[in-house]
Amino acid sequence: MKKIQLFICAILLSSTCVFAQSDATKKADKLFAKYKFVNAIEAYTKLVEKGEGDPYIYSKLAEANYNIYNTIEAEKWYAKALETGVSKPEMLYKYSEMLKANGKYEASNLQMNKFATMRPGDDRAVMYKSNPDYLAKILDKDKKFNVQNLDLNSKNADFGGSLQNGKLYITSSRNDSRKKYGWNEEPFLDVYQYTVAEDGSFQGETLLPSDINTKYHEGITSFTPNGKLMFFSRESFFENIYEKDSVSNTKYSVLHLFKAKKEADGFSQVEALSINSPNYSIKNPTISADGSTIYFASDMAGGFGKFDIYKATLDSNGEVGTPVNMGQKINTEGQEMFPFISDNNTLYFSSTGHLGLGGMDVFYTKEIDGKIGPIRNVGIPVNSNGDDFAFIINEVSGEGFVSSNRDGGKGSDDIYAIKKIQPLCDVLIVGTILDEKTGKTLPGALTSLVDAQGNILATKPANSEGKVEYIVECETDTELQVTMKGYESNKVAIKGSNEEEIETTVKLQPIEKIVIPKVEVVLNPIYFDFDKSNITARAAFELDNLVQVMNKYPDMVIQATSHTDFRGPAEYNQNLSERRAQTTRQYIISKGIDAGRIMASGLGETNPAVNCNPCKEEDHDLNRRSQFIITSGGPQ
Repeated sequence: MKKIQLFICAILLSSTCVFAQSDATKKADKLFAKYKFVNAIEAYTKLVEKGEGDPYIYSKLAEANYNIYNTIEAEKWYAKALETGVSKPEMLYKYSEMLKANGKYEASNLQMNKFATMRPGDDRAVMYKSNPDYLAKILDKDKKFNVQNLDLNSKNADFGGSLQNGKLYITSSRNDSRKKYGWNEEPFLDVYQYTVAEDGSFQGETLLPSDINTKYHEGITSFTPNGKLMFFSRESFFENIYEKDSVSNTKYSVLHLFKAKKEADGFSQVEALSINSPNYSIKNPTISADGSTIYFASDMAGGFGKFDIYKATLDSNGEVGTPVNMGQKINTEGQEMFPFISDNNTLYFSSTGHLGLGGMDVFYTKEIDGKIGPIRNVGIPVNSNGDDFAFIINEVSGEGFVSSNRDGGKGSDDIYAIKKIQPLCDVLIVGTILDEKTGKTLPGALTSLVDAQGNILATKPANSEGKVEYIVECETDTELQVTMKGYESNKVAIKGSNEEEIETTVKLQPIEKIVIPKVEVVLNPIYFDFDKSNITARAAFELDNLVQVMNKYPDMVIQATSHTDFRGPAEYNQNLSERRAQTTRQYIISKGIDAGRIMASGLGETNPAVNCNPCKEEDHDLNRRSQFIITSGGPQ
């Protein structure tokens, strides 16, 4: 009990001093209030060095470094403040941003989770919760899935795994009442049903009735989106269709596709599909998310290998159109089987013809505008050196199943639950950095890959050939930003793609190009978030060009002005522009430029670039600007 009381007391003491100023902090606080963050940081740091650090000072150091985009120091002081009891939601959010900027994505997500818990209705929290792994854009070739053997597996063959209306359907040879199949001395295959319990386990094993299961093989199942029709394969022996070897008297069947209608007590009214033939097999059905297309495997004449992947139209009554071969990019001289079309129209299939780890491997591709994208191996641990097949996945939850005869299973084939832990599809971005004037490569140029939200995904220098490589998730819009001493920074937008490799070139102009002698340094717009004055990543990228110019011309003196648009009261806009101007100045000073070489003033709504009423959004953008006037020094 005493320990609990002491703990509560400590919390109360911490809470009362977190934002309490003191005589010791007056000087630093005054500097902070005037947006002299560099000097404020020095003053607060001296207090810490004298042993006077407390949550308030750590918080101020964090905020000051955050405002001038010193991400490493900001991260350090946010962590220190949080360790001493500060837990304000906005601080957690900013700490997450700094961790993210420094490439610490898992740690950033941890703080975002805390923030989202404290402010679940905040737009930032809502967006994060809807896509919590959006920072995980750098893909490597490590495993993308967790794989776990299911408890329901038997000592015999178990494979497939389709979910429909709270039921799991699998195919198994566990029915010992069936005669044994000579191929593997296991009973003929039947379809089983399980109920998905609230805890996610599979309960109540049920053998489907004789309408579905016969004394012959039945294969894996697939369902229309509304669950009213089930498709499955069955041996043609059931229809008394087979060929008989005249020498051995052995009977050979083919596989046909069937559909069954959903009734109150299960599936019945089984019908053979019109595309069946005594001359070839059709098996492994899968239905598209919109119910308009059926995919399957077949060894019909005209294919590229033993079994190929086909597709055909499907109407609401389950009538199938003319089969269309998916083409040579998918189908090889080997066997392509077990197609699965996911809810985002990614086509997964198993193949012995594409390069893999051994046996059948699972591959995937996507059809875009009638063209098949690159064929990619799903990789380990989904694939093994055995046969890996009957892959199925819910793209939203990342959960699904794969079947395999890999070592360590319970039977000849087992069903494994899978859970996606990393994005599956990736693209290699190859950037070449050039001097625009000479065309020569620029080894050592510093590059950063940035996502659509402005988050820095990774940073690395160009190699000795002026090249840099990044790996990102497919269909991800990015931007390659490049900086180098003596050159104007530049960036190139890279449209998200499904291609395996994208090549791009970034050309850098010598720094003189952005200097108008005796007039100004011309930068791209310095963007601030609406109604905010802290330096953002986009602003820092542009301001670094000014830093380079001022380093090149050590006698140059700059007057930085900040303007706002017409929205809001004039007095408020004047104050906002002054805060932005001072924060801009502090950023420049933090990069080593003498404070006497840069002045800053806010001009509010005065001197607009576009005098408009009413104003379009692009007019507001032009008016909300910064300018950098050369008052003395620089090139003549």
